[in-house]
Amino acid sequence: MAHSQLQVPPPPEPPDNPKFQLFESDAVDWLRGVADDSVDLIITDPPYESLEKHRAIGTTTRLKNSKASSNQWFDIFPNDRFEELFDELYRVLKRDRHFYLFCDAETMFVAKPIAEKAGFKFWKPIVWDKVAIGMGYHYRARYEFILFFEKGKRKLNNLGIPDILTAKRVYRGYPTEKPVEVSEILTEQSTQPGELVIDPFMGSGSAGVAALNLGRNFGGNDKCDEALSVSQTRLLEVGEVSEQLMQPNELGPDNVQLGLGEVVV
Repeated sequence: MAHSQLQVPPPPEPPDNPKFQLFESDAVDWLRGVADDSVDLIITDPPYESLEKHRAIGTTTRLKNSKASSNQWFDIFPNDRFEELFDELYRVLKRDRHFYLFCDAETMFVAKPIAEKAGFKFWKPIVWDKVAIGMGYHYRARYEFILFFEKGKRKLNNLGIPDILTAKRVYRGYPTEKPVEVSEILTEQSTQPGELVIDPFMGSGSAGVAALNLGRNFGGNDKCDEALSVSQTRLLEVGEVSEQLMQPNELGPDNVQLGLGEVVV
């Protein structure tokens, strides 16, 4: 399969110091508290149900086990919740904006029709080439898909970017961590400086780092304490916390805002 080396554009000068807010909640519950048509870009990577199948037969033993689920870092987001997830993602996204969904080859066939039913237009799968082979017993994977959806119509900023993005996977990082370089390409393609990027399953905050690097603002959520801690540490290196970015009164009562070193109900 032919591929092109990932070319990351230099970050533009942000209009102001980029801001972020982090929240600790179930992803769908968090989204229900976000205002309609308030988000400029969604980049996310839910912990898919397919991970459980692979862990059950030992192909992903690098993901540490726990009694809570098969993984100490996150709970699985089941396929039967995709409909409510995509309905909320469509609602919070502004018209003429993009949505990128990282997923594996199995999950893409489940997620695509449900996202289309919610109202998204599906353009194509983008391939992330990880350079080196990963987990599995045969034809071991060296790529993942990024499903490219749109609400309305928005032209990409650079029509010369290929649909195969090559970047080495993060080695010994947070489980399923994505390279910042890949999210930078998606963010640069689909937003302008000062716009708002969100990730309801932010994990280690790679999408947030990419957004702040490029002078965009970021709203992130995860239900895992470790994810919140890791993300906050990384994001404070490139941006600053804002209490006004996503107004607390727009959030439901079950959402928790993570500030500097404390969790505020």
